[in-house]
Amino acid sequence: MSINLIRRIKMAVLAQQMRRDWDRRSRENALHYVNTQQEAWDESEFFSTGEQNVQDQILSDLERICGVRDPRSMRALEIGCGVGRMTRALASVFGEVHGVDVSKEMVQRARRYLQTTSNAHVHRNSGCDLRALKNLEFDFAFSFIVFQHVPSRDIIDNYVAEVGRRLVPGALFKFQVQGYESAELSRRRCDTWLGASVSERDAAEMAARHGFEVEHSMGSGTQYYWLWFRKK
Repeated sequence: MSINLIRRIKMAVLAQQMRRDWDRRSRENALHYVNTQQEAWDESEFFSTGEQNVQDQILSDLERICGVRDPRSMRALEIGCGVGRMTRALASVFGEVHGVDVSKEMVQRARRYLQTTSNAHVHRNSGCDLRALKNLEFDFAFSFIVFQHVPSRDIIDNYVAEVGRRLVPGALFKFQVQGYESAELSRRRCDTWLGASVSERDAAEMAARHGFEVEHSMGSGTQYYWLWFRKK
């Protein structure tokens, strides 16, 4: 059996586990598991946290994200959209937004929350690729507090490859990963809450492998390791 086949089988098994676990979390307390700052959320307060994140991570960074383009002319991708906490706010900035999530339960909730947001679209994906998006191309891709839960660096790498194939040249992929490595993380490689860590070297190698340049980074070695990958 080839190394690539073994790798794909391992990713598929972990993706199936992620789907089960996130469906269960959604049924138990979806809003809490999307944003763990509170156990019981008021919905308006919950969605206001998404607006604040978009202010902090998107609106404050528009020059790097958009260049000279009007964001209303751009199609954006959100990986790990959950119930649409940030998707709704992203749709107020960009002309078209597509969110993907591994959990069927989360996607169903997101569609209900976003039913009056006509330029936001939500898709359930496999957990390790973007085939659910068919042939769509994007002008910007984003992910926050998602990859820090993915237990496999191979799956994260595969997402970077998939994004690279769908971004137009010159577009930006801004995303956050788990940069902190600990003994607990090492012991819990199949845990779908504590994800695999990504080092500066890992990030540089992923970027080079999939047609990106690392334009900027922040927070190496911490839980909130931010990466700005520019598509060549």
